[in-house]
Amino acid sequence: MDIFDSILLGIIQGLTEFLPVSSSGHLEIGKAILGDNSIPEDSLIFTVVLHFATALSTLVIFRKDIASIISAFFKFKWNDETQFIVKIMISMLPAGFVGILFEEELEALFGNNILLVGAMLIVTALLLFLADRAKKTTKKVSFWDALIIGVAQAIAMLPGISRSGATISTSVLLGNDKSKAARFSFLMVIPLIFGKIAKDILSGDLSYSAANFSSLSAGFLAAFVAGLFACTLMIRLVKNSQLKYFAYYCLTVGVLAIIITL
Repeated sequence: MDIFDSILLGIIQGLTEFLPVSSSGHLEIGKAILGDNSIPEDSLIFTVVLHFATALSTLVIFRKDIASIISAFFKFKWNDETQFIVKIMISMLPAGFVGILFEEELEALFGNNILLVGAMLIVTALLLFLADRAKKTTKKVSFWDALIIGVAQAIAMLPGISRSGATISTSVLLGNDKSKAARFSFLMVIPLIFGKIAKDILSGDLSYSAANFSSLSAGFLAAFVAGLFACTLMIRLVKNSQLKYFAYYCLTVGVLAIIITL
């Protein structure tokens, strides 16, 4: 993969990570269009690095929230911030369980599997349609909600299922406020991404050549900058717009992907 392709895919990742349209699905479609012939393991490494970039952009956007949560946590009181951290930890359990036990099976799915991506984009569209019909509330995420949202995040490890779409939709369908749902969705993925990167570095799974390093670096920077823009935009959109428009988009892209594949 050359530098230009890496930058283009990085921009796609950065823009689609926070919008409920499946960044992993768009990456697989983009790699197929660009003629990327990476083996599944290399394809997954590139995807993980780009997700790391957008996780870092989330860290920058929510830096004040994160600093406040950490500061309150070290007061060792059962306050809202401490409870929020516990909820984040609970939400990590399903994805961590699936990632550890089915890592090889997941890796095999990342390799121009456009038919699967198309089908999962249609599932994402259905989730968004259902969430769009949910009533507005001021309810915040509960501990039980955190576990269910975590299950949605685990399912979203499939290419084509939007992680933000699945987690925000699930949270909204559980009766939670849309803004609180979006905040929880964006923050809950950070520990998983950093944990995944640390695991791969320690295990040696992220070994690459100098050429790959250049492509990964270019993609990383593009995804980080695009992620800063998209995260800021999505915070506004989730408050003011409806999820059905993203559902229409996912449905259209999913159907087109299936038609092209067949």
